[in-house]
Amino acid sequence: MTDFIRTGRLFRVVGFNPSHRQLFLQSEATHIDRTTTHIEVHVGNVRLMLLQPYFDNGLHIRHASPEEFTVLAERHGLEPDEAIYTWMLDPDGGSFVVGSPPDWREAEYALMGGRESLYTGPWPPDFPTDSGNLF
Repeated sequence: MTDFIRTGRLFRVVGFNPSHRQLFLQSEATHIDRTTTHIEVHVGNVRLMLLQPYFDNGLHIRHASPEEFTVLAERHGLEPDEAIYTWMLDPDGGSFVVGSPPDWREAEYALMGGRESLYTGPWPPDFPTDSGNLF
């Protein structure tokens, strides 16, 4: 998979663990955007990030283009070998993260029961899920 695209959904930053350098983004099922699934995105080994706390119109996670990376490298002192670890989080390129390839999990919210996160508990769970990563 080259991109992760989920438009028309509200995503929010739900956590950053500095000791493990992990970023978590989440989109819950809501009546407003007529969604029924719960989506979580994880980025590990975060070295640098610039992001907004909410993404009102979804996520589009992709590698930074060469032009975008050149600008980010100049502004933030990134090394050329970090280009493959630089991920844009929205179509406009306003938010980015430098870290390991993002991975994601998605499941029908009603099936999760009392489970708060798809990243806690046994994996795979005993209900249908979809998952992937951006290598």
